[in-house]
Amino acid sequence: MALYFYQALSKEGKKVSGHLDAATVEQVREQLTKKGMYPTTIKLSTPEATQSWWRRLLARGITTKDKILLTKQLAVLLKSGVPLLQSLEILIEYFRGKFQTILVNVKDDIKEGSSLAAALGKYPKVFDNIYVQLVKAGEASGKLDTILDHLTKFLERREVLRKKVKGAMRQPLIQLTVAAGVIGLLLYKVVPSMAAIFAASKKELPLPTKILMTISNFFVSNIIWILLGLALVIGAFLYWRSTPSGALTIDRIKLKLPLIKYFARTNAIVQFSQTLGMLLKSGVNLAEALDIVVNIVDNRVLANALSKARDKIVKEGKITQYLKQTGIFPPMATYLINTGEQSGELDNMLLTVAANYEEDLTELSDSLTEKLGPLMMIVVAAIVGFIVLAIALAMVEMTDVSAMG
Repeated sequence: MALYFYQALSKEGKKVSGHLDAATVEQVREQLTKKGMYPTTIKLSTPEATQSWWRRLLARGITTKDKILLTKQLAVLLKSGVPLLQSLEILIEYFRGKFQTILVNVKDDIKEGSSLAAALGKYPKVFDNIYVQLVKAGEASGKLDTILDHLTKFLERREVLRKKVKGAMRQPLIQLTVAAGVIGLLLYKVVPSMAAIFAASKKELPLPTKILMTISNFFVSNIIWILLGLALVIGAFLYWRSTPSGALTIDRIKLKLPLIKYFARTNAIVQFSQTLGMLLKSGVNLAEALDIVVNIVDNRVLANALSKARDKIVKEGKITQYLKQTGIFPPMATYLINTGEQSGELDNMLLTVAANYEEDLTELSDSLTEKLGPLMMIVVAAIVGFIVLAIALAMVEMTDVSAMG
């Protein structure tokens, strides 16, 4: 079975278009004819088949919002007693492009005897490991609708958390980029034009002005090399950051820098507690849950510690002492998690820890933005102030000489 895109003429002679699920083009033609429509175009429904190259270039990918909508609506349909295959057939019409094609393939796999988890697992870039494992747990327990409800809330909270973390860092980076552009414009355009005026006066310039002229001359003379060097440094840094050793080093630095360390620690605690708690509560065993968490947690320091201690944790069924060894979890968090282990309520306690520290993370992200913003403004003001001062001192010097003359 495959999804086909069609264009046809209705009984009234109106142009209509849509999608139909069928094994062949002939079956699509038969279905349309039975509905009293005359097909003019029938082709496989793929982004390549139904869109021009420039539309494909501008088309958005599969977003987290799409996955949340699918998960939420599928849960509603299953709770209402609609069978899985019929639910997917209904939902397929809500989506377009690549996501719709994937859902059609998932539905066809299920028709051929595959489980939903196995069918989704064929698309790891769309449905990550935690999504597939939770669906698998839901199918095994016969509570797929309930698990999908939990998964929806998990995806929504994870998306909010991701936006919070990115938002806290985005504003200072934007400020830094704008500041660099303004300073570069001053050094490349404004200062050289003023330098020509100063040179024509043949007067001794103040020290700040001499320093500024030297920096400006170097910048103008070597701008190509500066930009190439900057691009090379950024590229090398991004490559190094993508390596295991680079990612580990950066995460270690994050845990030591003022301001950043509290943010990085809290983010790691929330990610770990929320993911592990959700998996355990959904019936995923501890070994598989730890494997998923290791691949999802952003902080490599925590991920490496969990990976090394995985076998011992599974064997002992205890995780608190290994969390203490990471140096990331504060005493209150480890105490609560240990209490959960002792009482047999580890999943619920992990979710409680995640909720508590998620509130702290929200406050920290707002606080970080508030502190980094003014700090960036002070740095920029100092640099621009030095440039203005250097030019002003030279102008005053020229004015005094002219008055004396």
